[in-house]
Amino acid sequence: MNNDINSSVESLNSACNMQSDTDTAPLLEDGQHASNQGAASSSRGQPQASPRQKMQRSQPVHILRRLQEEDQQLRTASLPAIPNPFPELTGAAPGSPPSVAPSSLPPPPSQPPAKHFPPGFQLSKLTRPGLWTKTTARFSKKQPKNQCPTDTVNPVARMPTSQMEKLRLRKDVKVFSEDGTSKVVEILTDMTARDLCQLLVYKSHCVDDNSWTLVEHHPQLGLERCLEDHEIVVQVESTMPSESKFLFRKNYAKYEFFKNPVNFFPDQMVNWCQQSNGGQAQLLQNFLNTSSCPEIQGFLQVKEVGRKSWKKLYVCLRRSGLYYSTKGTSKEPRHLQLLADLEESSIFYLIAGKKQYNAPNEHGMCIKPNKAKTEMKELRLLCAEDEQIRTCWMTAFRLLKYGMLLYQNYRIPQRKGLPPPFNAPMRSVSENSLVAMDFSGQIGRVIDNPAEAQSAALEEGHAWRKRSTRMNILSSQSPLHPSTLNAVIHRTQHWFHGRISREESHRIIKQQGLVDGLFLLRDSQSNPKAFVLTLCHHQKIKNFQILPCEDDGQTFFTLDDGNTKFSDLIQLVDFYQLNKGVLPCKLKHHCIRVAL
Repeated sequence: MNNDINSSVESLNSACNMQSDTDTAPLLEDGQHASNQGAASSSRGQPQASPRQKMQRSQPVHILRRLQEEDQQLRTASLPAIPNPFPELTGAAPGSPPSVAPSSLPPPPSQPPAKHFPPGFQLSKLTRPGLWTKTTARFSKKQPKNQCPTDTVNPVARMPTSQMEKLRLRKDVKVFSEDGTSKVVEILTDMTARDLCQLLVYKSHCVDDNSWTLVEHHPQLGLERCLEDHEIVVQVESTMPSESKFLFRKNYAKYEFFKNPVNFFPDQMVNWCQQSNGGQAQLLQNFLNTSSCPEIQGFLQVKEVGRKSWKKLYVCLRRSGLYYSTKGTSKEPRHLQLLADLEESSIFYLIAGKKQYNAPNEHGMCIKPNKAKTEMKELRLLCAEDEQIRTCWMTAFRLLKYGMLLYQNYRIPQRKGLPPPFNAPMRSVSENSLVAMDFSGQIGRVIDNPAEAQSAALEEGHAWRKRSTRMNILSSQSPLHPSTLNAVIHRTQHWFHGRISREESHRIIKQQGLVDGLFLLRDSQSNPKAFVLTLCHHQKIKNFQILPCEDDGQTFFTLDDGNTKFSDLIQLVDFYQLNKGVLPCKLKHHCIRVAL
C-alpha cells in the first residue's frame, strides 16, 4: 500500500512539473506553446538554456512566483530599466520586449483606481519592469500591492495630494521695481506676499526693515494697492488681467495706524455703537474686536455708474459693507443702499483719477471685486476731500475686512520656515536708535537735556567744518579736488533721486507712505547749483531748498541761511537725522528705489 502511495505522489509530482513547463511557457502567434518547438529552435542555432534556467523551468508555479517577487524587491528605483530576466519564457531574445502587444492585455483584476495628478506635475522617469504571468492563454502585467498601476516608482507619487502639491507645484512670478527692471522668481503656490518680499530683499542685497511690500498694479484701470502680508501671491495673480503686474516697493505707512491710531481716525468721522473713552488702545480694540460695531461716516464724491459725472453722497462704512444714504445724512435702514461688499472686494488707490476718470481731485480710491474679469460698471469710484480723509477710509476698510490678521502681521513680521538669511533682518537708521552722546570726558554719556543736545549738535557741525577745511588744505595737490568730490559724492546715496520734478518727488513720497520723517533729496529746477529736501510731516509734503555758500574760499551747503554749514550733503543728512533744527521733524526714512 505504501508503494502505491509513493508511486501516486511521484506521478503527481511529475505531472505538476510537466504542467508547469506547459503553463509557464508563453503562447506563440499560432497558439502553440514555445516548449513544443524547443527542438526546432535549437536546431536553427538558438543558444541552449543554462542550468539555472532549466532549474527554474522545472519548478512549480508558486515557487516561480516567489522567486519573481524576491527579484522584484531587490531592484531599486535608481537603477535603469532591466530587461525581462526570463527571455526563454516569452520566446524572445535576451533584452527584447515581450512579443505580446499591450493592447491585447486584459485589465488586471481588482486593481486600485488610477491616480489623477494636477496639471503641471511631472512624474519621475525611472521605470521598473513588471512581472509577466500566464492568465488564460493571455499575459498581463502583475502590479505590486498598494501601488498605482503605472510603470513609475516615484515615492512622491505615493504621497497625499496636499503634500505633493507643496513639493511639486511651483509657479514663476514676474516682479517689477520702480526703475522698470524686473525679475522672474520661482515660488511655491502657498507663498505669501511677505515671504516673497523677504526673498526679493535677500536676492537684491538690500536692507530689510519690514517695510517692503508687493503692489498690485493695474495700468489700464489706473489702480494699485499694497498686498497684505498674509495674502497668497498666486491667488492674487489669478484675479489679475494679463496687462497687470506686481511692483516691489517700500511702504512705511503699512502699519502706521497701530502706532498712532488717533491721527488716522478723526473723532467726527468715527461712530461707535457703545461708549468709548477715546484712548488709542480702546480705539484699536474696537476695530479689532468682531463683537464691536465701529462705523466710519462722512461725505464722499461718488462716480455715477455709466456716467462721467460725480455726486456728493453721505456714506457710512460698516462690517457688512459700504452704504450710501438716499436721503441726506439719514442712516435709517430704509434710506441706506449697499454700495460695495467688503468680503469679496479690495480697495485701491486711484493713480491718476483726475485725468482718467474726471475726478474732482487726486484723492481718489476704488473698490474693485476680486475676480479676473472686472467690467468698468462694477468698479466703485470714490473721492475724498483731502489725503487724511482718504487715508482714514482706506485704513478702516482694511481693519474691518481683515481685523486681527493685520495685527498679527504687524506683531509677527517674520514668517516661519524661511531660509536662515531671512531670520535676522537688518534695521535701518531710525529715531529710536540715535541719541545724542558726549565723548569729551574719559567715558561717553547720553545727553538727556534737549538744550545741551542741541548745543552739542551745533558744536559737532562746526567740528565737521573745521575737519573739512583742514582736509582741503592737506589735499590741495590731489588731482581730484575735494570740492569736486563733495559736489558729487551724494549721488551714490539711495536718498538722492537726481533731476526729478516736484510732482514726481511728491508722487514717490505718497507711494512709499505719508509718515513723519520720510524724505528724499533732488536737484533744484529753479537753481542749478542748489538742491531740494522733500519731507513729509503730518501727512503733508514740504520742500526745503539747500543752498550753496562760500566761506574762506570753500563751498558749503546750508538749510538755515548759513547758520549751520556742511561740506557735503551726506553730512547734512546725517546731522538732521539726529537733530530736527529748522525742520518740522527729524529725517527718519528715506525713499529708495532698488533695481531687481
